[in-house]
Amino acid sequence: MKTTGNTILITGATSGIGRALAEAFHDSGNRVIVSGRRQALLDDMTARRPGLIGMPLDLDDPASLPRLAEDVRARFPELNVLIANAGISRAEDVTADGWDASDAQSIVDTNIMGVLRVMAALLPVLKGQPDAAIIATSSNLAFVPRADFPTYCASKAFLHSWLQSMRHQLRKVPVEVLELAPPYVQTELTGGGQASDPRAMPLAVYVAEVMQLLAAKDHPRGEVLVERDRARRWAERDSRYVATFAAMNPG
Repeated sequence: MKTTGNTILITGATSGIGRALAEAFHDSGNRVIVSGRRQALLDDMTARRPGLIGMPLDLDDPASLPRLAEDVRARFPELNVLIANAGISRAEDVTADGWDASDAQSIVDTNIMGVLRVMAALLPVLKGQPDAAIIATSSNLAFVPRADFPTYCASKAFLHSWLQSMRHQLRKVPVEVLELAPPYVQTELTGGGQASDPRAMPLAVYVAEVMQLLAAKDHPRGEVLVERDRARRWAERDSRYVATFAAMNPG
């Protein structure tokens, strides 16, 4: 995809990777529409950055996505890039008394069905646009999971597989389909501690490398992989899967 002159909608854009991507694309000369559940954060972002456009989206509200899609079609018919970034992560202990599937259901609803529903709603707008592209955020944990986050990792593995099929189906439309598979990054995805964890990749460093890869069109197979992603991505190919899984899941 080109990195300037687009009209881009980013879901899950009020914090973490979504917000950093919104700011980076805005700085690169794109019209950027940010969406999220928290209106106060949308207001803060648009106040800090004139020209940034905020549109609320709460996937738990059945009326919210159709309303956003209608608004986009009316106000931004030139939309040519969708970045589906919204996601949640929760640890699950299936050995605990009273464990149930409620957290898993929430993760599936947001990380899988939320992405599919957003794409279904906005793909008709993207079709026929020049330089059309879809980017979805999966995770490096799609390739080797952390056992204490089983449904989160599986949801990202689902996206990795599903995006391959999307890429093939849309190849002649054409809509470019790209996958971000971040490593452990300093965001608040799993809580405040992650944002300051020295083991995690600094958010600004991650997004800067992503922007460089996009500008260079360095994303073979449609996968935008920073250097930290690659060892885990190819662990199985390189006969390191068992050792990598054991290092990530001691005991």
